[in-house]
This record gives sequence, C-alpha cells and structure tokens, in this order.
Amino acid sequence: MTPSSLPETPDDDPTPDDDPTRYVGLEAGEAEQRARLRGWSTLRRLPPGAMITLEYLEGRLNFEVEEGRVRRAWKG
Repeated sequence: MTPSSLPETPDDDPTPDDDPTRYVGLEAGEAEQRARLRGWSTLRRLPPGAMITLEYLEGRLNFEVEEGRVRRAWKG
C-alpha cells in the first residue's frame, strides 16, 4: 500500500494525540484541568478497583485516583 492510498484519519476524531502516562502522579484536579486543555472531551475519575464497563469511548480519558492523586490513566 502506498502512502497516498492509506485511509484518511477523520478531522473530527475526538481522541487527542496525548500520552495518558503523563498524568500519573499528578493531583487529580490538576490532571483533569490539563487533560481538558489538551482536548479530552470526557474524563472519568475512578477509585482503585472500581468495576467499570469495558466499552471504548473515543475522546475519553480515565483516571484511577487514590488519595487525591492519579495512580493510573488510560484512553477510552
């Protein structure tokens, strides 16, 4: 496949080109503020071990927060 025949990425893709690991260790409120500034449309704050559905939602960033700090972060 030549570069010109690769599928186009939609311009309206709501998932920012951002590395979720950059939020680990931040205070939860600061992490959420930074994530919104970087273009995340939906944020989800979860306690450790929370039961969640596994559906992937474009544009969502998940934070596992313990004692007010982001312990883990992932897309979807």
